[in-house]
Amino acid sequence: MNKATVTEIRKQFEKALEEVRDTAALEALKHGYLGRKGIIAGLFARIREVPPESRKETGELLNSLKTDLSAAIDARSMQFAVPRKQKEITDFSMPGYAMHHGSRHPLTQAVDDMLNIFQHLGFDIAYGPEVEIDWYNFESLNFPPDHPARDMQDTFYTEGGGVLRTHTSPVQTRYMSTHKPPVRIVAPGRVFRNEAISARSYCLFHQIEGLYIDEGITFADLKGTIELFCRLYYGKDVRIKFRGSYFPFTEPSAEIDVSCFLCGGKGCPVCKQSGWLEIMGCGMVDPNVLKAVNYDSERYSGYAFGLGIERMLMMRLGINDIRILFENDVEFLKQF
Repeated sequence: MNKATVTEIRKQFEKALEEVRDTAALEALKHGYLGRKGIIAGLFARIREVPPESRKETGELLNSLKTDLSAAIDARSMQFAVPRKQKEITDFSMPGYAMHHGSRHPLTQAVDDMLNIFQHLGFDIAYGPEVEIDWYNFESLNFPPDHPARDMQDTFYTEGGGVLRTHTSPVQTRYMSTHKPPVRIVAPGRVFRNEAISARSYCLFHQIEGLYIDEGITFADLKGTIELFCRLYYGKDVRIKFRGSYFPFTEPSAEIDVSCFLCGGKGCPVCKQSGWLEIMGCGMVDPNVLKAVNYDSERYSGYAFGLGIERMLMMRLGINDIRILFENDVEFLKQF
């Protein structure tokens, strides 16, 4: 093996490369010359036949040949590469693709709408913990020790004697314990009750509790506030009804019904065929509640009310099953 041999192999390769017409033939040529058992590998195997004084020169010739053949094959392969499509010109005058945007849950929207109304009526917003102690949830609100609401069937108790609050009323006495009259607040939040789940009730729901304490507050002030709120939230044509009731923390007490929007007052399963839906309880704050927070019950009076967000939202949107508000159905939520 000498320089002439290397030159002859180079010429043979160049001639064969010119005849290549596709990638398959190119791959075969590469394998024949540069493969593990190809021509170049055979030449390197024969280098031991070269006299020792010429082996260095022969090795350099073979390395140069291998490099040149490899470069030639790579260059040829570029000719068979599929050309990239020219980038399409972007027409910025075309409308873009619509992007789906998330939204607040309808319950959150309802709470925000109601709080906005109450703030315009002069109420501040107060918050309290969801896990309460008995004194705030029951005792400070004039619940006798044997009241049914204390029973395990209605209340979720925690280890250590705590309770999951059954209403947002504890925020009232918490706030009054650290603030002097006048007090005018609303307290939104989740509440928990051990109730059977149905189209009308759930084991957790949301309330907004309202409280106004000052000198000379009467039931007429309560009635005016509730009527104004209902008309601002439901519309001026809503019908409102006050029914006498009983709550441990208010006296006198009343429950408030509004005309059922689902059936127009004709009667349906949601309103129990009555044509009315109960939305809140209310009343004048019991003097015992004022005394529990060291307010002078002879000087101060006030009213309190508590409304259920889910029930009011169902009426406003025409929803006939409260459970859908907690199922996170995407198709339902997309409507809001």
